Amino acid sequence: MRYKILGNTGLRVSEVALGSGTLGTGWGWGADRTESKRLFELFAQAGGNFIDSAGGYQNGLAEQFIGEFIRAERASFVVTTKYTGPPTTESGANLIAATGNSRKSLIHALEATLRRLGSDYVDMLYVHFADQLTPTEEILRGLEDAVRAGKALFIGFSDFPAWRVARAATIAQLRGSTPVSAIQVEYSLLERSTERELLPMAEALGLTVTLWAILGGGVLSGKYRQGATEGRLSRGGGRILTESSPRHTRILDGLEAVARTMGVTPAQVAIAWVRATTQHRSTSVIPILGARTTVQLQDNLAAWSLQLPTEHLNLLNELSAIEAGFPHELLNSEMARQLASAGRWDQIDRPQLPVA
Repeated sequence: MRYKILGNTGLRVSEVALGSGTLGTGWGWGADRTESKRLFELFAQAGGNFIDSAGGYQNGLAEQFIGEFIRAERASFVVTTKYTGPPTTESGANLIAATGNSRKSLIHALEATLRRLGSDYVDMLYVHFADQLTPTEEILRGLEDAVRAGKALFIGFSDFPAWRVARAATIAQLRGSTPVSAIQVEYSLLERSTERELLPMAEALGLTVTLWAILGGGVLSGKYRQGATEGRLSRGGGRILTESSPRHTRILDGLEAVARTMGVTPAQVAIAWVRATTQHRSTSVIPILGARTTVQLQDNLAAWSLQLPTEHLNLLNELSAIEAGFPHELLNSEMARQLASAGRWDQIDRPQLPVA
């Protein structure tokens, strides 16, 4: 296991994070306490110190388990959490004030998280997703209050549009307040649209990127093609991709072909592709490994050292490619380049910029 620097901080975190969405059975499925402890110990023995969680994971059980498992060595682990939704699958008017991105929601959620963890602080506090209502300034003030109180050390944004993260980071910088250090986004062979704005934005601002659903909720493991009926697809618990388009079918066919050729599992190839496509970016990109059993986690950890031959990498890149869209296709066109350089584009020594 190697370690990376978290965004614009000096904090050292493992190159992969352990996802805790499967720790506990509060959603009616997942790993019980015994298996959850085994997952944690396997990850820690491999050198992992970065644990991703949220107040709502397994209706709060995930944070309870994490707090128990790390209690004797709290300083050795970096624990992140997220607030926006309640730590329950229930809904109703009695919960509406305790949800969303407001300062009230943040305070309520963070205090509950600290109780479950049995800790005085979390290392990283993310806003889980945009509620489409709360102003950015209010979110930042709430996060700053949490940091000043010593209850959170670093802050980040999960599942927000790039323009909102960039605006928040700029406001924080101009105010001299706690900087935004990280974002969390979905990324996999099936979902590459974050390459358009979010990943370049993170590089330009020096933000760490943590990646969720790198196996598309399990579909990239190939288990649903093999007739599996257990898992998120049947029981819920987060966004799940399916084989719902000709593009998805092409990707899965290619993934399985590469896996057969290399003698490894489709999940390992999908994870190795994520590593290959992100390891040369100018900012830290850290995938979150979410497993329900130790067998799955062992398979995922083994994939992190797997090297894809160039021909296989090129095939998967081609099958999963997305259109850049506007304005990227226009700005990268020969016409735009020549107009912007008085017809002398080939005479300009251009630096390698993180954004197009």
